[in-house]
Amino acid sequence: MTQTTAEPAQFDDDAFTSIFDRTDQVFDVVINGEEQYSIWPDGRELPAGWTRTGFRDLRDACLAHIDEVWVDMRPASLRRWMESAEGGA
Repeated sequence: MTQTTAEPAQFDDDAFTSIFDRTDQVFDVVINGEEQYSIWPDGRELPAGWTRTGFRDLRDACLAHIDEVWVDMRPASLRRWMESAEGGA
């Protein structure tokens, strides 16, 4: 039995980009249980643990929306722990 070695695929850097880099793609703003935000391509199944917020638009508008609403970058569990530690001190 002979083995053949496949040549690695060649891609034009401009033609091969992540869907998340596309400015013409519609995205949903999503949030997880730790109240962390992200974007997800519209119409695609969400990964476990993420929920759509109801905001849907082009990538840049979604990122601008996240900038407005995600004012505390700490995970929700850390915020709760810090609040309980402050209350017990």
